[in-house]
Amino acid sequence: MIETFTTAFASTFLSVLDIFLVIFAAGLLVRFEVLRQEHVTALSTATVDLFLPCLIFSKVLAKFDPGSLPFWWALPLAGIAMSLLALGLAAASFARELPAKRNMLPLSSMQNAGYLVLPVGLALYPSQFDTFALYCFLFILGYSPLLWSLGKLLVTRNAGGGTGWRGLVTAPLVANVAGVAAAWSGAGRSIPQPILHGIDLVGQAAVPVATVVLGAVLGSIRPRLRAYLADAVRVIGVKLVALPALTILAVHALGLEATHPLLSRFLVIEASAAPAAGLILQVRSWGGDERKVGSLMLASYISCCLTLPLWLAVWELVIR
Repeated sequence: MIETFTTAFASTFLSVLDIFLVIFAAGLLVRFEVLRQEHVTALSTATVDLFLPCLIFSKVLAKFDPGSLPFWWALPLAGIAMSLLALGLAAASFARELPAKRNMLPLSSMQNAGYLVLPVGLALYPSQFDTFALYCFLFILGYSPLLWSLGKLLVTRNAGGGTGWRGLVTAPLVANVAGVAAAWSGAGRSIPQPILHGIDLVGQAAVPVATVVLGAVLGSIRPRLRAYLADAVRVIGVKLVALPALTILAVHALGLEATHPLLSRFLVIEASAAPAAGLILQVRSWGGDERKVGSLMLASYISCCLTLPLWLAVWELVIR
């Protein structure tokens, strides 16, 4: 039992460590101003508006088959349910200090469902990455509108400004819906192969560039963790401890490992992921406590480097 746990933890930790080293290196480049803010903004814009939509469209079109994936609709619902569950746990944890600390709720409940999870999936399951990526995009189909509506409402100071329906319609969401619709209707078969190959080629840049962008965003944070230690413990306790534990119990109870082993691991990874990088971007755009939110995000990512491999190792132990 101990050997199983140790082997699973070590292999996962080394894969995750590779990703975090890239994130750390990108953060250093920002700190030493090799990468300046205008570079980060340009990379982020290119990722959100070009690379990621191309990746989403190509992978969904290539792998999404409603006949072989009849439960596909459950993945968007899982994205919503996972965040709402953690949101409830966070609300209970901060109940006596609400609404003053409402910005702690999305940090405790809304994970980096794409920029972090996709590189982890590529590192751990390279031969199954297309399917893993499809799970991720379907999950985000339900989760992303929640992040950019309720998440923004809770984490920013100016809760009323900037979030209408236009703010929810992003290029990745459009690519996701278009890919599902094209695959469902069969229209994707009429798209010439050279065009599909070109879209896929551009999309291959999404994961490495997104990893650099994530590191650059974290590297621009000026942390002050000591002042927020008590809140950090609660945020990490909900997001990186309680939610993964409850997810493992639920996935095991549903028996997903027997029928869909990759899906079961995907859900454990999603539940174990650190808070969404979009939250700090929302604070910068619409106002909020940037130093506190940034400090707690940085603490969460450092913790995630250990807790994510830990929960995957626990899962391997559970299914033995």
